[in-house]
Amino acid sequence: MLSLDITKTMDTNKKNGRRSFLKNTSLAALSVTALTNVSSAKDLETDRAGGCNPTTPDFYGQGPFYTQNPPEILNNQLAEVSEFGTRIIISGVVRTLDCTEVIPNAIVDVWHANDPGQYDNTGYNLRGKMLSNAQGFYMFETIYPGKYLNGTTYRPSHIHFKITPPGYPTITTQLYFEGDADLASDAASSQTSGTYNAADRIITLTDGGSGILEGTWDVIVDGDGTTTEVNDLHLENGIIYEVSPNPYSEILTIKYGVFRESNVSLAVYDMAGKLVASLAEENLSPEKYETTWEPDSSLPDGHYFVALRINDMQVHYQKTILLRSGK
Repeated sequence: MLSLDITKTMDTNKKNGRRSFLKNTSLAALSVTALTNVSSAKDLETDRAGGCNPTTPDFYGQGPFYTQNPPEILNNQLAEVSEFGTRIIISGVVRTLDCTEVIPNAIVDVWHANDPGQYDNTGYNLRGKMLSNAQGFYMFETIYPGKYLNGTTYRPSHIHFKITPPGYPTITTQLYFEGDADLASDAASSQTSGTYNAADRIITLTDGGSGILEGTWDVIVDGDGTTTEVNDLHLENGIIYEVSPNPYSEILTIKYGVFRESNVSLAVYDMAGKLVASLAEENLSPEKYETTWEPDSSLPDGHYFVALRINDMQVHYQKTILLRSGK
C-alpha cells in the first residue's frame, strides 16, 4: 500500500484578507484550553474568500516522456538526496469538486525533468507515485525542474501530474511556477480560460525557513470524499490565518477565524494523516481566535498539518515544520 500525505485555490481575496488581519489585529496569547474573542464578527466579512475551481487538464496532455508503472515515492522523497538542483517541496489536498470534502487514497503520479532539462526515459529517476492520506494530504520533495527547448522556445519549468481518485477517471495535467520568464510564450501555461486554463496551476514557491523552497497546490477533482455533505463552500465557514513561527521548535501559535456559530475543532496531524494533537473541540461564535500548541518531546522533527474543521467539515489547513535539531 502506498504511504503518504497537502494550493492554488486560495485566491487573491483570501491573501489580502490574511495580510489585513496580520497587519491590523493584535491578539493576546492564549492557551489551548482558553480561547478568547479577539475581534468583532463584522470584521470577518472582509476575510471570507470564495471560489472552488476544478483542476484543469494541461493543453499538452501527458506529453511524450511518461513511463508506465512508476515506483512508490518513499519517505516523500521524489528526488534522491544526491540529485543536483534546487530543493523544493510540493504539497496540497485532494478535494471534491465543491471543495466540501477531501479525497483519501487518490493516486498522485508525478514526473519531471532534471536540472539540465532532461527526462530519465530508461529508469525511474524523478518519477513516482503516492496516495493522498486519510486527510486528503499529499506531499513530496524534489528539485526544481530544468527547462528544455520546444521548437524554438523553451518550455517553462513544470511538473507533470496524473491524479486518479478511487473509482474515478484520471486527470492529467502540469504544474507551473510564478516568475518563470517563459510562462507567457508557452502554448500551455499561457492559457487563462477554457478547458486548459492554467491560471490555478501556476503557484508561488517560497522559502519556509528550512532552506527549501515550498509551494502548495490543491487538486480539485471528481471523487468520493470523507466528510459530511454541506451546502456552503469551505471558506465561507472558517480559516486559519497564520501558524507561527514556522519552522518552530517549542511552541506553535495558531490564529484562526470562525465565520458563523459552529462546532469547531482544531487538530494537528502527521504526514500519514494520524492525529497527534487536538487543540480545540467546542461550539464557537463568529470571531477571530488564537491558540498555542507545545508538541510532545517524543514527536520527531518533520512536517505536520494543522486542520480546522467546522461542523465536521475540514475547511482549511496549514503545513508546519517541527525543527528541533541544530538548536
